[in-house]
Amino acid sequence: RNMSSAGPEGRKKMRECEGLIDSLVYYIQGAIADHEPNDKATENCVCILHNLSYQLEIELPESYAQSIYVQRRNISNNDKTPGCFGTRSRKVKEKQQDTPLPEEKSNPKGVESLWHSTLIRIYLSLIAKSTRNYTQEASLGALQNLTAGTGPMPFAVARTVVQKANGLPSIRAMLHVSHPAVKRTAVSLLRNLSRNTSLRNDIAREVLPDLVSVLPECVPGCEAACETTASICYTLFNLTQSSSHNARLLLSAQGLPKVIAISMNDSNMFSKASRAASVLLYSLWSHTDLHSAYKK
Repeated sequence: RNMSSAGPEGRKKMRECEGLIDSLVYYIQGAIADHEPNDKATENCVCILHNLSYQLEIELPESYAQSIYVQRRNISNNDKTPGCFGTRSRKVKEKQQDTPLPEEKSNPKGVESLWHSTLIRIYLSLIAKSTRNYTQEASLGALQNLTAGTGPMPFAVARTVVQKANGLPSIRAMLHVSHPAVKRTAVSLLRNLSRNTSLRNDIAREVLPDLVSVLPECVPGCEAACETTASICYTLFNLTQSSSHNARLLLSAQGLPKVIAISMNDSNMFSKASRAASVLLYSLWSHTDLHSAYKK
């Protein structure tokens, strides 16, 4: 577990170590099957996998990177619709989000297991069944790592979490735990998931009211809570920026007074949360059909 946090070279060596990742996955599967998701060894295994999934997309061996990105390149070359930013128009970017991964192997080996749907479901199972905060945080953190970035892998993993594995209820429950690191990681994962435009309505329907409910009445007094608050605001920004319906959902969940109060704090120490709330307010105001409701 300590060695897996030793930096890029350490991660590379461990990912390449034959049988290591497979053994870790095998152990966790056995613990879940035996209804023992809370033992210390399971926590250690998940924390190792969490660390090995860090910056995975960037650090993938060339052979994997080529097979994953070839479809993305084909889409970029075939659809050069001019936009504000040349060929990288919003339309093309959204198409890239829908690019599927190459067909999943039924028996993944080694590094392939790290983004496979089997392990994604294992993480979601541990989030739901384990009561160990470190196990919960590491499972959420692994999914956060896998959904970071803009390539096809993060978006494919996000789709698996939200649509194929029905993971949102388990993640939503983590918003209400008392452990601040677990809550912060759950919010960061939701922020990553909300970048995928095709999933925003599903996420809003499932967790937007919960995000509003855990939003504080004003800027919190410590930096960690302030960071979580900022992350919630940016997640809400993603969910509402192109959806008047989702903005109305935020309004009916009594989110507007909270966002206004957070945006009005002028302390430099906690400006991150205030800035995020201001960005969210600016975006909400762009829904002109809701102006009268906002004023009320």
